[in-house]
Amino acid sequence: MSFFLELLIYALLVFAYFGLVLHYFTGDLLDMYEHHRRWFAITALALMIGQAVGLEIISSLLFRLLRLKGK
Repeated sequence: MSFFLELLIYALLVFAYFGLVLHYFTGDLLDMYEHHRRWFAITALALMIGQAVGLEIISSLLFRLLRLKGK
């Protein structure tokens, strides 16, 4: 049961991150894609790495808090 709860929380965090990036960076990313392809590639890689690291940290903290409250 806890696995599914962790999966649900992680999925919600991923969708929230995706929505925030689309909402705030769509115009800038499109401009970079059309005019500065190298900067777009670097920015896209940085966003992917940032997402992985950030979501891992947030989800680890949340899972620790859930386990402490569950015991």
